[in-house]
Amino acid sequence: MQAVPPEPNPEFLRRAIHLATQNVVTGAGGPFAALIVKDGVVVAEAANSVTAANDPTAHGEINAIRAAAKALGTFTLAGCRLYTSCQPCPMCLAAAYWARLDAIYYGASAADAARAGFDDAFLYAELRKDAAERQLPAAQLLGDEAWASFAAWLASTNKIEY
Repeated sequence: MQAVPPEPNPEFLRRAIHLATQNVVTGAGGPFAALIVKDGVVVAEAANSVTAANDPTAHGEINAIRAAAKALGTFTLAGCRLYTSCQPCPMCLAAAYWARLDAIYYGASAADAARAGFDDAFLYAELRKDAAERQLPAAQLLGDEAWASFAAWLASTNKIEY
């Protein structure tokens, strides 16, 4: 397990908590918000907009990651930290890994979210199951044909690896 970088700034987390609360008070969305911070400066901040955008992926963390990547002009957020009002769900945690963030600091726990009706325990349990045992059926089709995309990637001389 990698150690969390030293000296998190509680003021950034307070800002995320404030944004999450305002998101609820104004009716804009759920009680979640996040900031991306680089070198002690807020690069992006965003709140949950799942219902406003009719987008199930529009969690506060995802919105903040997208905004930070756009603001910085890069697909990798190495050197950045995520401050989020609540412990990230599996989707947001995976996005944080894909973004290569240096650290995550959160306020409320997954158990707190569950008490408020946002229970991710089902998702964590599903991810631990073999694919055939999950409630959402998934089946591979056209595997050989689909490999053509990867073959093109491997042969490409102008790819940007990530």
